[in-house]
Amino acid sequence: MKTKYIDKRSWRRLLKQRYKEIRIRDDWFDGIVGEIQMIKVKSPLEIKIIDQYIIVADNGYKWLQILPKDKHYSLTVMYDATDAPLQYYFDINEENILELGQARTHDLYLDVLVLPDGRYELVDEEDAKRALNKKVITQAQYDFAYKTAHEVMDEVRANFTYFVQLANQCKTAIEK
Repeated sequence: MKTKYIDKRSWRRLLKQRYKEIRIRDDWFDGIVGEIQMIKVKSPLEIKIIDQYIIVADNGYKWLQILPKDKHYSLTVMYDATDAPLQYYFDINEENILELGQARTHDLYLDVLVLPDGRYELVDEEDAKRALNKKVITQAQYDFAYKTAHEVMDEVRANFTYFVQLANQCKTAIEK
C-alpha cells in the first residue's frame, strides 16, 4: 500500500502552487478538504477517461481533495482554469488520516474516475494486481479495494449529484 499526502508534496510536475487545507466537522461533511492551485506546472497532464482525452493538470487548474472521515475513499475534483469540473477521481483507500498539515491516505491502487456527466470507469486494475503480486498489499486488501470500488460505483450510479453537491460545498468552504 502507498501513502499519499493530499498536498501533493512530492509531485514533481508542480513547479509552483498554492495550497490550503481545512478541517470540517458539520452535519453535511466530516473530514479534511485541501485545495491545490496550480500556478506553474512542468507540463500539462493529459489522461484518457472512457472515450476521451482530457487535460487535468495545467497552469491555472485546481484540485480539490476531499478526505471523508470513516470512508474508504478520497475524492479529488479536478477543475480547469475557468473552475469547470473536469473529473471526479476516487482513490480507494484502506484509511484516510485526518491530520491538518499531514493529511494523507493509505491508497490501495484501485481508482474510479467519473466525468461531470456521471459516466464512470474503474481504473488502475493492473496497478492493484501488480501490488498484490509483489506483496505490497495482501489478498484481503486487494479484495477490500474491489468491494469498496464497486460500492463507490454503485453510489455514483444511484446518486452522483450527492458528490457534485459535496464538492461544491467543500469548494465554497475552503475558498472563504
